[in-house]
Amino acid sequence: MNWHSIFSVTLEAIIGSTTIAYALAAIGLNVHFGYTGLLNFGQSAFLGVGAYGIAITVSTFNLPFFLGVAIGLAAAVVLALLLGIPTLRLRADYLAIVTIAAAEIIRLIYRSTDLRKWTGASDGLQGFSTDFYNANPFKGSGGIDIGGLITFSDRETWVLVVGWGLIVLSCLVVWLLMKSPWGRVLKAIREDEDAVRSLGKNVFSYKMQSLVLGGIIGSLGGFVFALDRAAVQPDTFGTEFTFFAYTIVILGGAARVFGPVIGAAIFWVLLVFVDSVISEAINHQDVPSWLITTTQAGSVRYVLVGIGLILMLIYRPQGIFGDKREVMLDVR
Repeated sequence: MNWHSIFSVTLEAIIGSTTIAYALAAIGLNVHFGYTGLLNFGQSAFLGVGAYGIAITVSTFNLPFFLGVAIGLAAAVVLALLLGIPTLRLRADYLAIVTIAAAEIIRLIYRSTDLRKWTGASDGLQGFSTDFYNANPFKGSGGIDIGGLITFSDRETWVLVVGWGLIVLSCLVVWLLMKSPWGRVLKAIREDEDAVRSLGKNVFSYKMQSLVLGGIIGSLGGFVFALDRAAVQPDTFGTEFTFFAYTIVILGGAARVFGPVIGAAIFWVLLVFVDSVISEAINHQDVPSWLITTTQAGSVRYVLVGIGLILMLIYRPQGIFGDKREVMLDVR
């Protein structure tokens, strides 16, 4: 078994682009769920509108790249308003129903053959990342090579620098806001919104602001996902994306600034490590073919990691760094 290759792939996963995208999605979801108690099951939709905001602006209409970034952020704000206005005055489960439906509707709109000339339908869009990579200061540098264990090309290095910069910025913004009176109101709404309303606070307005903020941060994850692959495809932003983000939030600890970042790293390291070990074991015939085949390795890794997460929820439901009280939500 090639342990050098296994550890190399695993170490790269800790700081890789996939970890960055899911960390940003989870940071935004942490604002919704961890701090405000909003049950948003459509976080993938915010990543989708962010990614397609860039892709459609640049690839379809040949407009500047940074205009695409602005349109992606604006689309996230509009989506939050459309989801929040009819639901945030109602019980929390109404928001959950609306958001999970909205995420699927948006994915199907991107897949629609009638909109192929704008969205690319199921094939997605390409050719929108040229300006981003032309600004790459690491071009021709050879990228990163740490002892042969961690290697990234100059293109990947540029994505990592931008992506981790966005994570640091997002965490800083969340930390500052949650230490402010505004953040304390959000946490009070999570605990008992009726009590907050009795103190004269506009609960609807605070919830809406939280939904917008978390959606904008989530759209940043969509930018990273799209630019790293230099392509967007609608099925990338399916419902399972949101469920993975929830897993990451709970794994790292809800209502903890760095919980989603650490949770994303651990989650993807576990998936990559288990998948690599299983694949290497099958290739070297260390396990019998009747027990597991190469095509089954991807599914088995989710089963094994899922079992581990179930055990964690049984024995430590607050996650690694969380407080059990942070996840004891009274859904209203």
